[in-house]
Amino acid sequence: MSGGTFVGMPAFPTAAHDAVRNTTLRANLKHATHTIRDKRARAVSELDDWALLRQAGKEIKDHTLHHLEHYLVQLEDSVTAAGGTVHWARDADEANRIVTSLVRETGETEVVKVKSMATQEIGLNEHLEAEGISAYETDLAELIVQLGHDKPSHILVPAIHRNRGEIRDIFSKEMGSWGRPAPDDLTDTPAELAETARLHLREKFLRAKVGISGANFMVADTGTLVVVESEGNGRMCLTLPETLISVVGIEKIVPTWQDLEVFLQTLPRSSTAERMNPYTSTWTGTTDSDGPQTFHLVLIDNGRTDTLADEVGRQALRCIRCSACLNVCPVYERAGGHAYGSVYPGPIGAILSPQLRGTGSDIDASLPYASSLCGACYEVCPVAIDIPEVLVHLRERVVAGGPATRNGNKVMLRPAKGHAAERAAMRAATWAFTHPAALATGQRLASRTRRFHPRTMPGPGKAWTDTRDLPTVPAEPFRDWWKRTNGGKDTTK
Repeated sequence: MSGGTFVGMPAFPTAAHDAVRNTTLRANLKHATHTIRDKRARAVSELDDWALLRQAGKEIKDHTLHHLEHYLVQLEDSVTAAGGTVHWARDADEANRIVTSLVRETGETEVVKVKSMATQEIGLNEHLEAEGISAYETDLAELIVQLGHDKPSHILVPAIHRNRGEIRDIFSKEMGSWGRPAPDDLTDTPAELAETARLHLREKFLRAKVGISGANFMVADTGTLVVVESEGNGRMCLTLPETLISVVGIEKIVPTWQDLEVFLQTLPRSSTAERMNPYTSTWTGTTDSDGPQTFHLVLIDNGRTDTLADEVGRQALRCIRCSACLNVCPVYERAGGHAYGSVYPGPIGAILSPQLRGTGSDIDASLPYASSLCGACYEVCPVAIDIPEVLVHLRERVVAGGPATRNGNKVMLRPAKGHAAERAAMRAATWAFTHPAALATGQRLASRTRRFHPRTMPGPGKAWTDTRDLPTVPAEPFRDWWKRTNGGKDTTK
């Protein structure tokens, strides 16, 4: 992975074309996503004020993003006052250099990790490995992905594309080369798999002197960081090592503990369908003789301020990484997470990745089209991100180019290649809709020639009609019918 992009990944349509033909993958995804979303729906229905919590979360995030420069400075002051050290990273390269330097200062060559999507975004594991430092993922699903030399495919359940038999085979084959081996008679029962992972990880927890974490939230007024999780590995990584390095995106900030309360209600219900997370770990700087004695916070920009400059697209920064949008998305359910070519898959990835990385690559230019625009993602989002609105906004950027912010500078993007026909069609449609007489004439002509219309489209439109028929043109335009029947009142004409 490089700069958040899975190296060698093709554009979404090509990757999805192969993924939808993998019957095992589709079966795994369908079972998992339907189970999670059904449980989530029941958990959310228990709260009469869910809509109010959702609106509150949206408003807190919007307020914080609008005043981000104030709250980030407040956070730095609070962390520093509590005994921590804050580092600022403009991009992935700078963040990786900072973290590598901090690990080297300890003299250690191993680290344990938890809650690390931001580190996956910047490719930290690969960078550390190149510098002779081994990084061990401790979340069960992340462990499966790492042992399998694989890539994450879901925000909440990174190994959602694997079934129990595949996980057993990975543990049996790979665990011995990473640490404590799996037992020879390991079966695929969940209890045995979990116990095998626990024993394998316990060895690393007790040996590690350096922990690397992300964070779900950062509280500006106290300098507190928060991790929520379900397995207890976070508690081990955050308390046992002597040095803790937290790598967090600048958008993860909330002003106060009162604001945090809202998200501690909405995040668990939207992600794991739980009323509260089994483990909610908070830490504020350092404390003598308790927990890590050295704490570093690395704040990452990596395209976030560029995204913040976009009045439509900035709402993607509200995301609290619950993954509810993935579990209801018909495109994700069929294509899987790897097709998105990013650590952020699904609907949120389709709008976040092209903004963090730009739309210059084939992958990122294709992601805004990885959606049916059904709106299910917006309906379940606990912070009311209008993902379909941003998708359409980004499609316009890809097709037509226009002003954008990259690396803090205002730039004029050129239209992406391969969209000439789409641009021509949109220009023609714009002209027709602004010339009513021409539009009416075209509609009448289409109705009168309807029996000669093909059922499939030629040229660039062939891909669309390979799997669907063109809709039948009505016998007369709606305007003519309305006029002839006096608005439907006289149906005898």
